[in-house]
Formats: sequence, structure tokens, C-alpha cells
Amino acid sequence: MNDPRDTAPGPAPAVAGTSVPGTSAPGTSTVQVPAAPAPQRPAIRAGTRADWAELLRLPALFTVPGDALAGASTVASRPGRRTLLAIGASLCLYQAGMALNDWADREVDAVERPHRPLPSGRIAPAAALTGAAALTAAGIGCAALAGRPALATAAALAATVWAYDLGLKHTPLGPVAMGTARALDLVLGATANGGRARRALPAAAALGTHTLAVTAVSRHEAYGGSTAVPLTALATTTALARTLLGPRPPAGAHPPPAGRRGAAPLGLPGTSLQGALTAGYLATVAVPLWHAALNPSPPLTRRAVGAGIRAMIPFQAALCARAGAPVTALLTAALAPAARTFARRVSIT
Repeated sequence: MNDPRDTAPGPAPAVAGTSVPGTSAPGTSTVQVPAAPAPQRPAIRAGTRADWAELLRLPALFTVPGDALAGASTVASRPGRRTLLAIGASLCLYQAGMALNDWADREVDAVERPHRPLPSGRIAPAAALTGAAALTAAGIGCAALAGRPALATAAALAATVWAYDLGLKHTPLGPVAMGTARALDLVLGATANGGRARRALPAAAALGTHTLAVTAVSRHEAYGGSTAVPLTALATTTALARTLLGPRPPAGAHPPPAGRRGAAPLGLPGTSLQGALTAGYLATVAVPLWHAALNPSPPLTRRAVGAGIRAMIPFQAALCARAGAPVTALLTAALAPAARTFARRVSIT
């Protein structure tokens, strides 16, 4: 049986902003009910400069200019205005890829890396996606100013970056796509400086192979557990170092760059500078990869990935020296200390 109080008529419900009779204290007739505030849309969290530095992985940006510098060196071009445009395009497209990567992986990062800017709520996903689109447009715009060949290369690079982040990253083609992106970035430096893409292909293939190996290791950053992948990457980087100091190519394969007396084209045995840069490349990447193979824990795997990213700088510098551009090689190598310094403050992976 129902309690009679369940069906007894009660006072009329109060309407926000109206007077309700009979509900006031004695001596009064009405009580004013305040109106509820109108719902407001949450503001889009744009994040601070420190948040964006973390999202875009600021230390990794120092590995980007060397792509264009190495590309220019392979076509016997000294750095100039078009080289700067290629560097600007590369930086924009690289940062676009970083922002898009975190936007695409925001649900996975919420579990594996909740401290990242997007899952922690410091930057809204919409802001990251908007930033990726704007940086992509800026990168293609910079390349367009360097000429049609550079624009075509930058468009292919942008398409590869977006395809990787939005679909290929978690497939077997992921490392291949990332290696292709780095190779195209080096080719961008060549085409922006008026050279033919095929002249830059050997150097681009070498840099792309290094990137592929490091990307394969990066797939185990969160959980570790792989010994074979770091060992394979170690063997790959060792082979690449031998290639940097490899024998002279067949006669006529790479004519000496115009205007460089005694300069060694791509493929000639290296000078002392070339040897030192190659040794620096191996010293940067080999030991962390070996440690990750012996103990494939997440911290050591992440350290190996970070070392592999930083090792791109001496690798690019060695490519420049091998192409007969020692000054460009030294300029490229000078980026390494800055990358190490910023890596202590912001994670490179």
C-alpha cells in the first residue's frame, strides 16, 4: 500500500526568476527564486609555451635543419636563401607531424602517457589539430617560395606525414613511412636549391634507413620487451657508419661539385672531419641501443630512441662532409649541443 504522502498535492514547482506564493516566511506573501545562470561553453585550452614545447618535442627540432643542409650539399650548392626556405618548410612540417601525432594518439596516450599535454588537459585536442593544419600550410607555403620542384617535394612530404599519423603509424608500414618522410625532407633541401632529386637519393636513402631503424625501436617505448629490434637497429646503424666511410663509387657516378677544389663527392673515403663525425654518430647511438638490447625495459628503450633521434645530427653532418662541404658539416654539427641541452628539460620522445 502506498503512503498517502506520496500522492498528496504539494506546492507548485518553483520557476527560476518567478515569485512562488505561500512559501515565504510569516508576514510575507512571496519568495523570489533566483534565476539559474546560463550554461557556458568550456573555453578551448590553448596551453602555455612550455606545453607547446613539450607537444612539439622542442629538442627534436634541432635534428631538422640538417636535412636541408645535407640535401643542398649533395647537389653542390652552398646554403643560401632557398636553403633557409627549405629549412623553414621542414621545421613547419615536422612540428605539424608532432602535433598531429599526439592528436591521433590522444586516447592511447591517456593510458600510456597521461602526463602528455593532450591527455592531461593542458592543450585541447582541437587546438592541436588546428596547429597541425596551420603548420602544414605554412610549410608548403615556404616550399612554394623556393620553386615548383621544392613545392612538389613538400607536398609529398606533407602527405606522408599525415598518412603516417592518421593511418600507417600502427601498421607494419609505419617505420617505412617515417623513413620515407625523412628521406623526402633531405630531397627537399636538394630540390629547393635547384638540384635534381636523384642526385640526393643515396644520402636520402641512408638517412631514411636510420630513421626506419629508430622508429621500429620506438614502438616498444611504452612496454619494452624487445631484444631483437634494438639489436637489428644497432646492426643497421653500424652498417650505415661503414657506408659513410665506404669506398669510392664507380667513375663518373658522382662528378665533383662545381666550385669545390679537392672536395670529396658523396661516396669518397672521408677526411678526418668526416671520420670524426661518423665516430660521433656511432658514439651517440650505439651504446644506448646495446643497453636496450641487453635490458629491453621501457626507460632504456626510450633512452635508445632519444639517442637515435639526436644521432641524426652527426649523421647529417657526416653526409655534408662526405659531399665535400666541410663548413656546412660544421654548422650542422653545431646543433648537437643545443639538442642535448634542451633534451634535459623537455622529452625528445
